[in-house]
Amino acid sequence: MEKRPFATKEKLEEIAAQIPTPFHIYDEKGIRENVKAVKEAFAWNPGFREFFAVKATPTPALIKILGEYDCGCDCSSMTELMLSEAMGFSGEHIMFSSNNTPDEEYAAADRMGAIINLDDITMIEAVEKTLGKLPKKMSCRYNPGGLFELSNGIMDNPGDSKYGMTTEQLYEAFRILKSKGVEEFGIHAFLASNTVTNEYYPKLAGVLFRLAVDLQKETGAKITSINLSGGVGIPYRPEEEPNDIYAIGEGVRKVYDEILVPAGMGDVSIYTEMGRYMMGPYGALVTRAIHEKHIYKEYIGVDACAVNLMRPAMYGAYHHITVLGKEDAVCDHKYDVVGSLCENNDKFAIDRMLPEIERGDLLFIHDTGAHGFAMGYNYNGKLWSSEILLKEDGSFEMIRRAETPKDYFATLDITPEYKKMFAKD
Repeated sequence: MEKRPFATKEKLEEIAAQIPTPFHIYDEKGIRENVKAVKEAFAWNPGFREFFAVKATPTPALIKILGEYDCGCDCSSMTELMLSEAMGFSGEHIMFSSNNTPDEEYAAADRMGAIINLDDITMIEAVEKTLGKLPKKMSCRYNPGGLFELSNGIMDNPGDSKYGMTTEQLYEAFRILKSKGVEEFGIHAFLASNTVTNEYYPKLAGVLFRLAVDLQKETGAKITSINLSGGVGIPYRPEEEPNDIYAIGEGVRKVYDEILVPAGMGDVSIYTEMGRYMMGPYGALVTRAIHEKHIYKEYIGVDACAVNLMRPAMYGAYHHITVLGKEDAVCDHKYDVVGSLCENNDKFAIDRMLPEIERGDLLFIHDTGAHGFAMGYNYNGKLWSSEILLKEDGSFEMIRRAETPKDYFATLDITPEYKKMFAKD
């Protein structure tokens, strides 16, 4: 699959003339088209809802777009709950899926009417003690252990994951919750990350649907929702084929009709939490080449660094790079594309074949719309970049300003003589 930027060099130079690089930019048209496709792919299920994983892209202007299509928010912390509430989400449009959870966060989720998704059986006591009584509707996270395999091999190792309950714990949790007044139950599981295959969701659905049928039979608990969570990936590399969301939706429908409907469970709602799939391809990091270095390798230094996009440094993750204006040029130069952090893993690309890069060239780093800006940090005193929304009509809007030194120093408890200096932008 050929990767092309969703914005032209001319448009990005226009933006950069007003808002300095580096910045993250998002494609409103692509986001809207994608969420419509997801809705259509699962329209066969009347209760379907995508709960966008706020952790992937905690940017209100983008999450509000998804909210226009009846998506909800999947939250994992107090501040994500607060952010979702501030954007107008409430009740069963919020899924609270956390782990190692402080009691006060359960209280906040309950006040908002959110669906609480328990990560561990011991949390039943914590929630009951905190709230006084359990909510009428709750969900539990399941971890089957072992390895999770598809036809193309081992996808992940749930047995090494800290999340979820064992099979035995899940049955016991349902019995306890039912005895304490819970009336509606959900099951949640996340067994593999960033799968670029249409097989993942249907295979996971089969596992959870069979489990749900037996759980309802053995415990008498009324299961009303099954959450397939995330894991549907995107093609970071040009040679990868993208997932077909319509094929995925149809695959889930097939196993739904094979397993749940004959068991009298044809009213179960399907939930998803596809943070990466919903936003990843529709964001990019735009950065400018500012230096070159010729030693044992050829280096191109850009004005972004790993604080703007951690994935390559943290995981060795691949992000495709387009040199704007040179999309059709021959890739005959081998570069490491690097930032300015005092860490040798601060590299967006290693031994990457690209067109010749000159100082001043704009680089478009693809697929940063999820787990891009969100994973930023302040090492070396680096400041968070701005975020830009490229609107459907071709105009653009800054939806988050860049951090300033004043922001960076704002939490310091410092003596009066320094306050004046640190208050400067």
